[in-house]
Amino acid sequence: MKANTENSTDLKTKGTNSDKSNITNAIDGAVSDSIRPFHVSFPEDELADLRRRIAHTKWPERETVTDESQGVQLSTIQKLAKYWETEYDWRKCEAKLNAVPNFITNIDGLDIHFIHVRSKHKNAMPLIVTHGWPGSILEQMKIIGPLVDPTEYGGKAEDAFDVVIPSIPGYGFSGKPTSPGWDPPRIARAWSVLMKRLGYPKYVAQGGDWGAVITEQMGVQAPQGLLGINTNMASAVPVEIAKALSGHIPPSNLSDEEKYAFERLDFFFTHGLSYALQMANHPQTLYGIADSPVGLAAWLLDHDLKSYQLIARTFDGQRKVSQGTTFSTT
Repeated sequence: MKANTENSTDLKTKGTNSDKSNITNAIDGAVSDSIRPFHVSFPEDELADLRRRIAHTKWPERETVTDESQGVQLSTIQKLAKYWETEYDWRKCEAKLNAVPNFITNIDGLDIHFIHVRSKHKNAMPLIVTHGWPGSILEQMKIIGPLVDPTEYGGKAEDAFDVVIPSIPGYGFSGKPTSPGWDPPRIARAWSVLMKRLGYPKYVAQGGDWGAVITEQMGVQAPQGLLGINTNMASAVPVEIAKALSGHIPPSNLSDEEKYAFERLDFFFTHGLSYALQMANHPQTLYGIADSPVGLAAWLLDHDLKSYQLIARTFDGQRKVSQGTTFSTT
């Protein structure tokens, strides 16, 4: 990627821990709390190399079953790889990213990338939105317009927000930590620093997946100025439900909607956490997804069985390969 910032020449960086985490020091180490414009520009030779590596994928044998019970099916990942190599246009995604204001600032020794779009409407509420895994700020691009300019989408001016969308440390264009400790509470504290640095005395927060965990921690910490939080992933269930999940048998007094929710939780905890166990225990072992674009794409697809089934059915390749390109080249 190429980071274009104030008072600096272009600094071309590779996706290594030392390069990316030291962007600030290389540019202006004396002003660690500065906010610098950021422009996304992947060198063409890196994109060509990415396509070459996709084309030279060494494929495994086909799965021995006729469903997705053994993981991402060979036919699905080969279709995605073909599209990624021959049809996908990263420059379109890059243009969308550069169409909104992007910035870099250093918080607690780490460069944090974020999108910041101010509403034209008076008294817009500042909102910080946090993505999850396997995701990125790309997933939030579609909500910027309706939030900052609700009148263009049938809403009211008083419903407007100023939107801040940061990249979690280690994701996308944010720096990669070189030591342990960047857990959800620490990231939550960093987000509070970010909102204060942007000049917002009052604001709200929203998140999903890991973004929900981070947002919940913001609520727990209750920093001055945080008015409220919203998450779309509840990380707590009643004690009796938690006990029932261990036996895979729902309580008899559940409503139809509650029973469905129980079944979805049971399905996820039974079939959808294999990736999380590996990443939580031995993340350094996952060299293959750093080296192989197709290996990374398959890993992203296999987030959980239900999600994979939906993606395979609709083949919404554009978003997944956008994230795969971002992850593979940063």
